[in-house]
Amino acid sequence: MLPERYRNVNGDSGVTHYAIGSDFIAVQFQDAAVYIYDWVRPGRSYVEQMKAHAIAGRGLGTYISRHVRKAYARKQQSW
Repeated sequence: MLPERYRNVNGDSGVTHYAIGSDFIAVQFQDAAVYIYDWVRPGRSYVEQMKAHAIAGRGLGTYISRHVRKAYARKQQSW
C-alpha cells in the first residue's frame, strides 16, 4: 500500500496521507497512526464517500469526524 499526500485544499485538515484500495481506504493523521476503513467497518457507502473526499483533497477529516468517528476496521502504527 503506497500512501499519497493528502492535498488539503483548505489547509486545515488533520489528515496527512491516504491510500485507496478496491474495498478500503487507509488514512494517516498528524499523529502518524494509520487507520483502515473498509466495506465491513464502517461500511461501503462511508468508504466510497471517504475515497471521493480524499481524491478531491477536501473534507476528508471533517467527514470522518462527523460520520465515521472511531468506526475503523483497524489501526496500525505505520504504512
